[in-house]
Amino acid sequence: MLNITELFVSVQGESTFAGIPTVFVRLSGCDLRCVWCDTEYAFGKGEEISLDKVYDDIMGYGFSHVCITGGEPLLQKEVYPLMSRLCDANKVVSLETSGAHNISDVDERVTIIMDVKCPGSGMSEKMCWENMGLLKGSAEVKFVIASREDYDYAYEVCRKHDLYDKVGAVLFAPVHGNVDTKDLVSWMLTDKIPARINLQLHKYIWPEAKRGV
Repeated sequence: MLNITELFVSVQGESTFAGIPTVFVRLSGCDLRCVWCDTEYAFGKGEEISLDKVYDDIMGYGFSHVCITGGEPLLQKEVYPLMSRLCDANKVVSLETSGAHNISDVDERVTIIMDVKCPGSGMSEKMCWENMGLLKGSAEVKFVIASREDYDYAYEVCRKHDLYDKVGAVLFAPVHGNVDTKDLVSWMLTDKIPARINLQLHKYIWPEAKRGV
């Protein structure tokens, strides 16, 4: 069984897949409590649904892209066979994960979009640094930036782990209301870093919506 908070279709709002119509599977439960979290409704228990039913529902939508998100998807063991089955069906599967859990068992066909928690999240000490050696070229690494301190932290992590050459994309996402996006862009331009600015597209399209987008 899988514990599901919501399953819906929208456009992907983040990562290099931004703008693509996608089926989202939001799994319930998370063992982190990031200060700026915008999906706290996924912390609790969702609806228990069989793997077969979740798979059939996803396939029924008829879209090529599927995003597995949370919460923290890797807390649920049946997420692994779900992702593999979707890949077998030629779906383009991405996994959004906090970086706090080992990614070695994720099907290599899945695009891993992994957070590195900055100090402003309050959760930076939870990072599983072993993951840095497990990332493949298709992976994407996201830093949520809430301050200049967070930016400097992200800058140093990218340098130390040679992320720009290791992964497909490095994403810098500003926390709305904490750091001005123009300031973040200015810092990136000044330092000449090859990261991407990562805005949450869905929040511009549906600014009042909290779920299902």
